[in-house]
Amino acid sequence: MITAALPYANGPLHIGHIAGAYLPPDIYVRYLRLKGKDVVFVCGSDEHGAAITLRAQKEGTTPQKIVDEYHAINEKGFKDFGIEFDIYHRTSSELHHKTASDFFKKLHDNDVLTQNETEQFYDEENKQFLADRYITGECPHCHYDSAYGDQCEKCGTSLSPKDLINPKSSLSGLTPIRKKTTHWYIPLNKYEDWLKEWILDGHKNDWKPNVYGQCKSWIVDQGLQPRAVTRDLAWGIPVPLEGAEGKVLYVWLDAPIGYISATKALTEKWKDYWQDEESKLVHFIGKDNIVFHCIIFPIMLKAHGEYILPDNVPSNEFMNLEGEKISTSRNWAIWLHEYLAENPGKEDVLRYVLCANAPESKDSEFTWKDYQARNNNELVAILGNFVNRSLVLTSKYFENTVPKLGPLNEFDKQTLVDLQSYPDKIGTSIEKYKFREALSELMNLARLGNKYLADSEPWKEIKDNPEHVATVLNISLQISSALAILMEPFLPFTSKKLKTILKIKDTNWESAKNDHILSAGNQLEKSELLFSKIEDGFVQEQVEKLKKSMTQSQVSENGQAKSHINFEDFSKLDIRIGTILAAERVPKTDKLLKLQVDTGKETRTIVSGIAEYYEPESIIGQQVSVLTNLEPRKIKGIESEGMILMAENESGELAFVSPEKEIEKGSVVR
Repeated sequence: MITAALPYANGPLHIGHIAGAYLPPDIYVRYLRLKGKDVVFVCGSDEHGAAITLRAQKEGTTPQKIVDEYHAINEKGFKDFGIEFDIYHRTSSELHHKTASDFFKKLHDNDVLTQNETEQFYDEENKQFLADRYITGECPHCHYDSAYGDQCEKCGTSLSPKDLINPKSSLSGLTPIRKKTTHWYIPLNKYEDWLKEWILDGHKNDWKPNVYGQCKSWIVDQGLQPRAVTRDLAWGIPVPLEGAEGKVLYVWLDAPIGYISATKALTEKWKDYWQDEESKLVHFIGKDNIVFHCIIFPIMLKAHGEYILPDNVPSNEFMNLEGEKISTSRNWAIWLHEYLAENPGKEDVLRYVLCANAPESKDSEFTWKDYQARNNNELVAILGNFVNRSLVLTSKYFENTVPKLGPLNEFDKQTLVDLQSYPDKIGTSIEKYKFREALSELMNLARLGNKYLADSEPWKEIKDNPEHVATVLNISLQISSALAILMEPFLPFTSKKLKTILKIKDTNWESAKNDHILSAGNQLEKSELLFSKIEDGFVQEQVEKLKKSMTQSQVSENGQAKSHINFEDFSKLDIRIGTILAAERVPKTDKLLKLQVDTGKETRTIVSGIAEYYEPESIIGQQVSVLTNLEPRKIKGIESEGMILMAENESGELAFVSPEKEIEKGSVVR
């Protein structure tokens, strides 16, 4: 029973999601199926929670329309990227509502839950209790002024609304009051001893260190507390008890039950996967979901009493992008559906790069330059090059027919011995959830083929020893066939293409050990390049698109301004009129100018990306609007002490935001 974390249906998927929680289980499941295992692989949209209602409010629509839109986008994105779930379900389905309600009632009837009265934030103007995401304020740790009630997106710290400094309602902008409300709780603290035995003793050696360490921190260092399983919200699964009107199941309780309801929707034999002690349950998640899948959901399953517990929860860390954290709010992301639409035929390139650079033990980073390098230096130069040379030489010397294996020299014999070791090497790494290591071994097999072909030099032997050339190319094609099978979990599109060329059918993992997968005399299909080189222009184009998308994130797709802010937010900006005294190009850049700007009381150095539109000498004396209280930042080694405000049209052209007539330097823009 394999699950992948249910993504929120309040936005599209980006590469961080894929690298963290979706590509790893797809690799794992494809491998298990090649090994002949009985596997069910489920996922689906998490369609409840405050994040979805906030998105609906922002876009002036309903939560249902939001989840319908993004469920369709993400389901198609997964399919087009080759993530093959057995079912991609929805938590808004009637079956899920019933499954989650029944689960809650079982906990309630078993006297697992407690009912407590607490004070929670309440918006008097909108007359409603505020979910954590409806409250913003200053983070008590890093003092970021727009932290949410459950997490600070700047420093990543988990928060409670009461932790925030100067909390505000995102509905009205007003300071919320505290008001009494009643909720049901699951007493996590009562399960601490069991968790210590089950996780800290039972999984010390087989769970990943990052997962085990976070569990230990929660259980031992912090200690567990009762946690609410209901909340005051209009969107969600209604609490199935009398006197609970206006309350829904908390999304963290509702969502993991979605794995069970998805399996129910898939097969009548769902109990074989969830209630049979011989079945193995594995959750694939990102690190922000560790506490839910390793502590809270297992406690729920244990308290319910009818379900198996997870055997492993291989969580990944986060993937960063071009030196910064991926940020959906700033549009600093590579969106899966956009990548697929703009790069047809390059699905496996992204799969390869994300796996090769997966954040398995620590945060990793995606850059377009690394994407290019891995494609050109590994996929093209190693894997693609070996397969292409093997096929081209077979076509040239043997009319595209698999040649006969003749007498073997010692090098031939050793190569076949080495070939037979790779299925176990790769498989062992996959079973240990070390997918980067497994992919590296796959590429080592391609390197083995390249070395064998290069050292055998069939192009030199063809005149004097054509019989051995036949042997060399037969072995090269057997290696190519093994690659076609073993690459399927990682590069399914390329695997299918190569299997078609080689006419390989009905193979399993063990067949890759066979040194005669292809029979002599078999006619091959016409070969084609598996991968193509990526030029520098593509990389530059993608980086520019990324930067432009972040710049334009201040405006929504329909051209309307972003959601309202209050006057206090605007008053924090110190914008003043300044005069450019000097300007020069920043060396080794095409877009940056180093400016000296007189802001009235001082002269500041400001680095601005306007070199494409203005020559340095043409802007001396120009009056500009300067954001003076922006935190200084080093750009190309130069400390920039502010930001020049520019207007940008749809074509990306820039123009200064300047006063209509000359005005005293240092004048405040209000």
